[in-house]
Amino acid sequence: QVQLVESGGGLVQPGGSLRLSCAASGSTLNSYYASGWFRQALGKGHEGVSSITNDGTTYYADSVKGRFTISRDSAKNTVYLQMNSLKPEDTAVYYCAIDPFNFVDSTNWYHPQWYDYWGLGTQVTVSS
Repeated sequence: QVQLVESGGGLVQPGGSLRLSCAASGSTLNSYYASGWFRQALGKGHEGVSSITNDGTTYYADSVKGRFTISRDSAKNTVYLQMNSLKPEDTAVYYCAIDPFNFVDSTNWYHPQWYDYWGLGTQVTVSS
């Protein structure tokens, strides 16, 4: 079973950048179909931010297109989320998750129910 640990969160000013990392252990990411990033703002549900499949197909929420980039380093068994031009509304706890069973596609990648393994999250706060 895979374990996921997120890192890289913190406090940043509007317009700034952060790179989140999700390190996997216990198994290789290539063994699983898709890796995704979700976020949860205070008082709200999980929102799909981005996802990447093992053939390199990427998906993004409209709210982050052009600002966030997801990538995966198989050698390091890590998934990244590069976040640029951050806005106060990006403030949330960010989670990485894995779909092990090839459920994710362009119509459902943003639904948390398709991801079976989750990390504990890392806080991102965008404020001046």
